[in-house]
Amino acid sequence: MERRLDLIERIYLGAVVIISILWIGDLPRFFGVSLTEPEWIGPLIGVAIAASLLRHPYLKAHRLIDALLGVIAIGCWVWMSVNQNDWILDIEGYTAAKVIPGLVGLILLIEGMRKVAGLPITILVWLLIGYGLFGHLLPPPFQAATQAPPDFIFYLYADGNAVPGRVFTIVATLVLAFIVLGQIMQVSGAIRFFTDLAMSLMGSRRGGPAKVAIVASSVFGSINGTAVGNIMSTGIVTIPLMKRSGFRPEFAAAIEAVASNGGQFAPPVMGATAFLIADFLQVSYSEVVIAALVPAVLYYVCLFLQVDAIAARFGLHGLKKEELPRAMPLLRGGWPFFSPLAVLVYLLFVMRFDPAWSALVAALTLLMLNIIQKRRVPRIAEFRDMLLGAGESMLPLLMIAGGAGIVIGVMNSTGLGFSLSLVLTQIGTDSGLLVMLLLTAAIAIVLGMGMPTTAIYVVLYVVLVPAVVEMGISPMSAHLFIFYFGLLSFLTPPVAIASYVAAGLAGSGMWSTSWEGVKLAAMAYFLPILWCYNPALLLDGSGIEIGYAIATALVAAVLMAKGLQGGLRIGRSGLPLSIALVFGAVFAGGSTVWFGSASPANLVILLASIGLIAVLRRIKRRD
Repeated sequence: MERRLDLIERIYLGAVVIISILWIGDLPRFFGVSLTEPEWIGPLIGVAIAASLLRHPYLKAHRLIDALLGVIAIGCWVWMSVNQNDWILDIEGYTAAKVIPGLVGLILLIEGMRKVAGLPITILVWLLIGYGLFGHLLPPPFQAATQAPPDFIFYLYADGNAVPGRVFTIVATLVLAFIVLGQIMQVSGAIRFFTDLAMSLMGSRRGGPAKVAIVASSVFGSINGTAVGNIMSTGIVTIPLMKRSGFRPEFAAAIEAVASNGGQFAPPVMGATAFLIADFLQVSYSEVVIAALVPAVLYYVCLFLQVDAIAARFGLHGLKKEELPRAMPLLRGGWPFFSPLAVLVYLLFVMRFDPAWSALVAALTLLMLNIIQKRRVPRIAEFRDMLLGAGESMLPLLMIAGGAGIVIGVMNSTGLGFSLSLVLTQIGTDSGLLVMLLLTAAIAIVLGMGMPTTAIYVVLYVVLVPAVVEMGISPMSAHLFIFYFGLLSFLTPPVAIASYVAAGLAGSGMWSTSWEGVKLAAMAYFLPILWCYNPALLLDGSGIEIGYAIATALVAAVLMAKGLQGGLRIGRSGLPLSIALVFGAVFAGGSTVWFGSASPANLVILLASIGLIAVLRRIKRRD
């Protein structure tokens, strides 16, 4: 029986990927079948729930109950799919044939999400459902619109603005396509190639293995779209190398966690969330990438400088050149790994093809080139492992996409989103924009804890973006603001999932790793607030405004790196100087806010900051 259940589980995992790929390829229309999004989403939700239940059974030795619940879940969601078009025109009301499958399907969806994604988002979803049912009893401004339970259940179950809606569609197509690309990169050896290439170029430098981690994790993290997956892919190589070269475990873990997390907002792919931002803003994908470019560069500049300062402080050297791979042989053998990235960029930016389709074409390109290079077709077992690997990666994302659909449905049906926006806007009006932004940032970090990137962005988009925009912040600035602070939940204690995973690989303490991670990612806490006041940092402004914004932010990154990790010792302690440098970084970086985005005073601040950096370098040499 257990072997049969294992086979069923593998069939479910494969079906998750195949259903999505068939939809991306528009196969139903090829056969003359026209399906709406809820109609094809229904079976996918059911199969994903069934796979989640079987993969995380209540009793490992007896999974029959999980298998039966999975069959019920498939039945409930296929029932929604089959009846979707009839229900749109149905005037019979909320009958038992609609509400009972909806109630059971929603409960099993949330239970599947609990099993694969954990308690934080599950608790959030149940609290919001409770709000949807009983929120009308609360006083204003949080009083919910009154709605009958059958009405509420059916809305979440079958409406295109709830579970079978836009969020689930994007995850099941766009995110799936990039997961397939990442899976093929991993199986084909592309990750190892880029890590080795970075090692050959930077491994012998001061703190070389840590700098290799930054480069490799930023490249793969942009495509991978998940900090934890990135750490488990590149960190298993880079963390031991960093420790071997002398980095303390907590530094090695924090560097990998911060570098991997940053990949999700590093162009050109940005972990696939850039496509979501473009979709919600109704702008081109290239506009999002251009806006995100400078902050991502500044983030990695500050990280790189801090790593170099740590290596200098502890006298750490790079690896011996004879231990490193040679660049030219690597490039001769690794040319296929550049081709899919070039294809992806060409299809996205030049041809402006659908992002999901572009990612699948890039994945197919890599697969074909790998076959040509190795002169053999992958065995059936290898194809199966790729398919099942992609299915496993998709399960938590699909379950959380379903949970995000419930969150959005509750927000829409109760008016909670409007109420939260009203409260935050009132705080901004009474206490000022900075207080409102700091509060919004804290909410984004708290709500983002324990959720994957895509789900974080979608939930925060619904809850927080309207209030930020209402305060006069440009839509692009607002979206990137909540995106950055949502991702910082991966590094910010007490949850700090990225730091926790990296600490496990390094054998370091979670709290010490998290604290070092917060310092290494310091620019990410500062930049979003800065661009809300001055969107020139997102390349939105005149030439002089953009020039001042980038230059002052760059010297701020240098000063912040020196303040946090410089290791200067003047007198008996370097702490006062470190604190002064951090405040100086904030002052220099925010000069376009204090004095105006095009004020000549910015040039004075810039020159003074450069002079200070030069003096600090001289002091460091004498230290």
